[in-house]
Amino acid sequence: MSRTPTARLLHTDSGAELVMDRTFRAPIDDVWASVTESERTARWFGPWKGDAGPGQMIKLQLAFEEQQPWCDVRIESCAAPRQLEVSMKDEVGNWRLALALSEKDGVTTLQLTHHLESVEGIGEIGPGWEYYLDMLVAAREGTAQPEFSEFYPKMKEYFEGLS
Repeated sequence: MSRTPTARLLHTDSGAELVMDRTFRAPIDDVWASVTESERTARWFGPWKGDAGPGQMIKLQLAFEEQQPWCDVRIESCAAPRQLEVSMKDEVGNWRLALALSEKDGVTTLQLTHHLESVEGIGEIGPGWEYYLDMLVAAREGTAQPEFSEFYPKMKEYFEGLS
């Protein structure tokens, strides 16, 4: 299967923002549940545990990564069902992510923004987010999960070209 990258890169005073959208024929509350309820995030990204809320830390398992590691994620802000901002740090760097949801005429748009300090590594980061968002689509639609090889390294050049 040939997949087309959807991301755009916006330059900011503090770095850059990698932005991608997906749309769903579903109410906003249902899409929100897909990105916030542990049993549903487990289907496309990984489960989480802890007491979720602004300023709180949760443990998130990256269930579709090698060795399925658990990581600490800080919930920076949350305004259900429209906005969620989280941050985490690992050996690759700092990850600051924002989800924004909006609904019009029964169609919900989810926008993922990855706030980047630099565009270094965007050729690996971008395909990963395209993969996970398409995993979300497959989980919601009950279709087969995509293979990571459909995204990386095939999309690497596209993302490096954005910078």
